[in-house]
Amino acid sequence: MAPIKHFAAPAGLTTPPLSFATRVGDLLFVSGIPGFDQNGTIPDSFEAQFGFVVHNIKRVLEDAGATFRDLVKVNVLLTHASDVAPMNALYASAFGPPPYPARTTCVVQALPNPAMLIEIECVASLAGR
Repeated sequence: MAPIKHFAAPAGLTTPPLSFATRVGDLLFVSGIPGFDQNGTIPDSFEAQFGFVVHNIKRVLEDAGATFRDLVKVNVLLTHASDVAPMNALYASAFGPPPYPARTTCVVQALPNPAMLIEIECVASLAGR
């Protein structure tokens, strides 16, 4: 079995008991990341949260030597169906250009923190690295 490498949360953040990402073999599994800023605060607007989700995922990917082009699967969790269309527009810009990774988008009743409007988890291929 391949060794597992764990990537911790950024220093100074209070997080639940999890790794921000784990690598096993050529795959990197990124935990569900909410839209918190550098102080751990979750802003009110959907657009701001989306921007911080992208920033936080990018940081995790870079720590592992990956980029958005290495993503093979993305799961998006939203708390409001009305955010699907804005999310698609923001997603196209942040995760593009095509081809995009495979994706599932779910509207859920709630996320762990009531302020959270979005959470994204993903899997990247690190083949050859």
